[in-house]
Amino acid sequence: MQIQFTQEEASLLNKVAEQAALLNTPAFAVGGFVRDKLLDRPTKDIDIVCLGDGLALATAFANQFSPKPPVSLFKTFGTAQVKLHSIEIEFVGARKESYARDSRKPSVLPGSIEDDQNRRDFTVNALAVSLIKNDFGKLIDPFGGIEDLKNKILRTPLTAEKTFDDDPLRMMRAIRFATQLNFEITQETFSAIQKMASRITIVSQERITEELQKMMQTAVPSKGWYLLKEAGLLEFIFPLLLALQGAETMDGIGHKDNFSHTLQVLDNVAKNSDDIWLRWAALLHDIAKPKTKKFETGFGWTFHGHEIVGARMVPKIFTQLKLPLNEKMKMVQKLVALHLRPISLTKESVTDSAIRRLLFDAGDDIDYLMLLCAADITSKNKVKVKRYLQGFDIVKERLIEVEQKDKIRNWQPPISGEMIMQVFAIAPSKKVGIIKDAIREAILDGVIANEYEAAYGFMLQEAEKLGLYPTIK
Repeated sequence: MQIQFTQEEASLLNKVAEQAALLNTPAFAVGGFVRDKLLDRPTKDIDIVCLGDGLALATAFANQFSPKPPVSLFKTFGTAQVKLHSIEIEFVGARKESYARDSRKPSVLPGSIEDDQNRRDFTVNALAVSLIKNDFGKLIDPFGGIEDLKNKILRTPLTAEKTFDDDPLRMMRAIRFATQLNFEITQETFSAIQKMASRITIVSQERITEELQKMMQTAVPSKGWYLLKEAGLLEFIFPLLLALQGAETMDGIGHKDNFSHTLQVLDNVAKNSDDIWLRWAALLHDIAKPKTKKFETGFGWTFHGHEIVGARMVPKIFTQLKLPLNEKMKMVQKLVALHLRPISLTKESVTDSAIRRLLFDAGDDIDYLMLLCAADITSKNKVKVKRYLQGFDIVKERLIEVEQKDKIRNWQPPISGEMIMQVFAIAPSKKVGIIKDAIREAILDGVIANEYEAAYGFMLQEAEKLGLYPTIK
């Protein structure tokens, strides 16, 4: 079976082959690159394994180009990277590995191509393509990986328990690949994950989160989260999400399973946006429901304030998962805090004031917020869904109208604190904050227009109430 390379890929692989021959270092393209070529998936990375010094081969390969591309050498790991245009090529010497029980860091020795394939996580990633002159392009498939690709299954080259015991991160990779490729994990392999699930605790959070991020970027991310739950991994890597599972009944009144609801919302968002942080907001939008759940006699189950409590939980969750504590985290926090607001507006006569406040609070994230809120409608009652969506359409129209008129989105006050202090010749104080807040509230309530002259006049009125008078005109 021959793989069809692009013109650029073929050129690069031929150059690798030429230098490998000169160095008497047999080389092979391996792993995900080969898998994705056979699946007709786009490829950006090429992994090269050679029977010799991978660093020397990388350097010789890079020397063929003018200007010479930068070569990143990682001598500790025996790997090197060369980036050319849109393709990154990684070079490594073939190796065999052995593991200690308490660590996922292997003891590494030089090995054959067979040794290298033996250490691969799954059969579909253990495929190799020869770059040796006499059999250039030949597929090497010792474990039936091509057949597994055809059947869309994931299994390990060696025994599953040994594979996961050696490197528990491979359990996360199994879930991620199953989600990413829409493959099924064989029963034997999945049973081994269930048996070995607790071993995931020796893996660094950074590596786990890297797999979660890749899983969250897939077309149907819920598949991965369900598999993590069924495999027993979720209780170790994200117990807060697992706590959403279950539907309790009291006095004949039940509530929906918030775990399955959350994952449906996530998939709904994924259909309309590739933004990973919006997807995280979807995953976390109801994360505080277990903490806020309460049964009220005569009313039923309530989750009052779960959006506020959930927003407060976001920084801690991001810290634990080693996700970035930057503006992206703040966006997720904001969306969690506001996710009920647009829905509440569909249930009442929408005032300009309510719209202004939503625009003010959401800022540039208003479009993401509306996507999240629409995704949050998961009722099986089609009439109810239709009514909510019609309400959303009205809210969206009003958002456009009010923004065009009042320019509240990413609002900047027409009167600054510095100006207040200058006009009244006062130092920073509580009174400055009172006046600023009064101006903001007046604009949001539509008492005054969102412009300088109106705000200045209002400032003078509010200052007079506090016994302040302008020292400059």
